[in-house]
Amino acid sequence: MPYSYVVKPLASQKIWSFYRNVARKYAHTFDEDDLIRNVKGAVRPMLLIESRLLRRTPIISRWTGKYMAHSGSWYYAYTIEGNKIIIHDACHQQNMH
Repeated sequence: MPYSYVVKPLASQKIWSFYRNVARKYAHTFDEDDLIRNVKGAVRPMLLIESRLLRRTPIISRWTGKYMAHSGSWYYAYTIEGNKIIIHDACHQQNMH
């Protein structure tokens, strides 16, 4: 059964915020193209949740009641409602605590 995906604003905001902070910190080597490429690289795997990314039990308490998926440096918290996957939150591995 094909899924449709809904990305909540918090999830996309976390990804953009992380890479904006990286761009500020490394302004001399990290340009806007890098920012866009990294954001796209974090968003694309969301479309693989439940098809290629394994369902996991969340390891951070604020994700209790949700599923977790992992791809590269990013972890995603999501729920499933029928054939809709709702991605509620995203967290870079450096911020997993």
